[in-house]
Amino acid sequence: MKKIVICSLVLLFLSCSESTTKSPSETAKAVAGSFFSKDESALKKHTTTEGYASLITVQNMIPDSDKNIEVEILDEAVDGEIAWIKYSSTYDGKTGIFKLVRENGQWKVTSKRPREKGPF
Repeated sequence: MKKIVICSLVLLFLSCSESTTKSPSETAKAVAGSFFSKDESALKKHTTTEGYASLITVQNMIPDSDKNIEVEILDEAVDGEIAWIKYSSTYDGKTGIFKLVRENGQWKVTSKRPREKGPF
């Protein structure tokens, strides 16, 4: 009887624990949102060192916007430790593509190499 109660409690705690790992799509949406709102701390949290440096460089070239920017995920392709996300935003209506890598168990946006081709 004790074993059943202990196993039940362990199962209860495991099922109630909240997962903090975001999917590639959730990470891409967070990065795009923080990019357009110029939230550098959130941007840094969801990007690799190279990805952050690349995005900050571009972010400094775009003008500030006071309108609410919506981000929509259009497509997702995951191949092991690499993911590609195609998204669009209401900022300019154009689509963009993020390359993500799994770093320390978390998906993070990184920069793609000059001639690197994704699935889209």
